[in-house]
Amino acid sequence: MSTTLLSAKNITRRFGGLVAIDRVSVDLNQGSVHAVIGTNGAGKSTLVSVLSGEIPPNEGNITMLGKDITRWPQPDRARAGLGRSYQRTTIFPSLSVHENCRISAQSNHQKFWRWAFPASKCTYSNEAADRALELAGLAEFADRPAGLLSHGGKRQLEIAMCLATHPKVLLLDEPLAGMGAEETDRMLNLLDSLKKEHAILLVEHDMDAVFRISDEITVMVNGCVIAHGDPESIRNNPDVQTAYLGEEE
Repeated sequence: MSTTLLSAKNITRRFGGLVAIDRVSVDLNQGSVHAVIGTNGAGKSTLVSVLSGEIPPNEGNITMLGKDITRWPQPDRARAGLGRSYQRTTIFPSLSVHENCRISAQSNHQKFWRWAFPASKCTYSNEAADRALELAGLAEFADRPAGLLSHGGKRQLEIAMCLATHPKVLLLDEPLAGMGAEETDRMLNLLDSLKKEHAILLVEHDMDAVFRISDEITVMVNGCVIAHGDPESIRNNPDVQTAYLGEEE
């Protein structure tokens, strides 16, 4: 039986009179890639922002690793084991690939009292960065300026930066955006290798990739969940075909 690492129940988020997400529930299980799909404006990124702690829910509750984190701020959730990537690339392009990961690891292992000690010499942060780059398939590029990586390499680096903080839950917002076929294959292979030790939520528009990698799929329309299940059941769901895939019954 899979272990649920993060559970969100009846999450609602309003912006004034707009209900961006309406009583949405998701469970993220270790060993599983859980995709959330829907057209633009469906509420997918808002859901990720609520789960990560960037914005609070108006209603509902969130638990992670058995703790109620509904009111926890984003930094506390990150330190507790939650990693997030964004739609836009968020790296330090002038720093090396390794330094990007080291800084991420350092944020999760702060020692303010050692103000005179060079952060670059921190054994914990360097080892965490090395491990993350190995997991993400970027070890050979450790000394390369991050800005010189390919687009796909930069997206891999973002995941490596998450991994450097030793997360158990990964929230990935459109990690395949702008990738070609070869880069997509590399990213999907990476996600497949990571899911054994992590629970992964994937927001993605590439349906071929979603059906290839996902174990569970939640479909959202106008802030509401209209379907949830395995890829085959979602592919054959008439409501999904009509509302999202644009097919007639």
